[in-house]
Amino acid sequence: MEVHTIIGSLGVTLLLVAYILLQFQLLKTHSLSYAILNFLGAALAMWSSYLIDFMPFVLLEGTWALVSLKMMIQNKKKNSYEYKNRELQSEPNLSNL
Repeated sequence: MEVHTIIGSLGVTLLLVAYILLQFQLLKTHSLSYAILNFLGAALAMWSSYLIDFMPFVLLEGTWALVSLKMMIQNKKKNSYEYKNRELQSEPNLSNL
């Protein structure tokens, strides 16, 4: 089996796993796990398409990877914001002393 076939097969498998888990409601659309599976799958599929010089799929999978990366960054920012708010809410209010 050629390298580009292995890379592409792994990428497509990750994309399908993400889709199946989403359909069975084992992942949520905006979860970090879903974004990571999509990013890795699309990036590998894009790389495989690049290796065989199939530019339409390089464009498709590259766009998919970029959108997934944006989703990962937004998810990280949201989780960071929520974590900071939890910390602020759990600090004791010393102004009443």
